Amino acid sequence: MGYLWGIDLGGTKVEGIILKQGATPEVVSRIRIPSTSSKGYDHVIVQIVRLVDMLKAESKLTPERIGMGTPGILDPQTQKMKNCNSQCLNDRYLKQDMEKLLGASVEIANDANCFALAETRYGIVKDIVPDAKMVFGVIMGTGVGGGVVINGKVWNGKQGIAGEWGHNVLDEKGELCYCGKHGCVEKTISGPEIEAYYQGLSKTSLPLKEILERHLAGKDEYATATIKRLLTMFGKAISIVINILDPDAIVIGGGMGNIELLYTEGKEELKKYIFNNRVETPILKPKLGDSAGVFGAASLVE
Repeated sequence: MGYLWGIDLGGTKVEGIILKQGATPEVVSRIRIPSTSSKGYDHVIVQIVRLVDMLKAESKLTPERIGMGTPGILDPQTQKMKNCNSQCLNDRYLKQDMEKLLGASVEIANDANCFALAETRYGIVKDIVPDAKMVFGVIMGTGVGGGVVINGKVWNGKQGIAGEWGHNVLDEKGELCYCGKHGCVEKTISGPEIEAYYQGLSKTSLPLKEILERHLAGKDEYATATIKRLLTMFGKAISIVINILDPDAIVIGGGMGNIELLYTEGKEELKKYIFNNRVETPILKPKLGDSAGVFGAASLVE
């Protein structure tokens, strides 16, 4: 029985885990420390090395391979990082640098891919659709991303951008995104953009949770307009995924995955845009919570 090492690298924290392999992996060690990406690339990689040293000390184990989830993509051609929310990682040889510093091979995948992989192998997909061959994992929060798992393995794609539905254009008249396009999925249905849309209508700033509560109470026309737009745009965006991939299951993670209406009225909106006369695709709430990223990272080396 072997051990799986995983690192989940975020903008503010970096988490490491060692799992004992099995149908239900046993956690041997799990540690989280600040990544503080605002201090720059050199600081981040020092923190990763520090974390791995802490895991080694606690477990008395030494890794040969480590899986790493990142807030961006490893370009298969250049071997540099790209499209990272933690911008200090962009254009850096993170994989090569970490392999040199850690003395172990490193497998890198986008954090959304790690989420999808974890929920497929150990989470809700395993429980509800255990024979799923293709799974699409959605991240909806401050940003919007996605990941593809085929036959239990992450599918990164030729250019490393497989699953990046967050940057398909939904509304050409929409706001400018850092990706250079106007009105992409991320700039239309991410949490901050929903809040900004409501503020534009009502001239009042409210958190998404309160906007949703006002809509459900039926006493704020601007809240209702905002949530109905979210559900319509969600249906459009997900229809593109299903029309192209037709996955066996979709899992929605991130803070907005807790909005129950996505699974009911959102699915009804999806029916308007999908190229089929019915929607059979199960759209699922995740099971693993904030464990998904680091469990998925460790699974990259299984």
